[in-house]
Amino acid sequence: LFIECGFGNDSHGQNATKAAVRACRNSIEFNSIPSIQKLVPGGYDGLKLNVILAVPPKYQDGLDLQACANVFPYGNVNFVVQNGGMIAPSGRVIDRLGDTNDDMVVVCCSVTVGY
Repeated sequence: LFIECGFGNDSHGQNATKAAVRACRNSIEFNSIPSIQKLVPGGYDGLKLNVILAVPPKYQDGLDLQACANVFPYGNVNFVVQNGGMIAPSGRVIDRLGDTNDDMVVVCCSVTVGY
């Protein structure tokens, strides 16, 4: 039916899950599709969401896909994680924010909505 894109980052703490959750939320946060009940057999429960997350390889191991899935209020979610995103310098290490280095983790997200 349509494709939505977004991005998210974690400026301090190097948490790919936090960045990915923000990317998922950003990709859907400005949309409303009230006609889904009429367009999709089974309504909202019949939606299939194919989510591609582009995550820096260095931070993929810590990615919690269930936390990302919780962003989507309905539909069956399928994830593909691929190399991508970005690591940029935050410019400062702040221990109390959980930094282990000055990496800022950026994740890109594409959500394809269909049935």
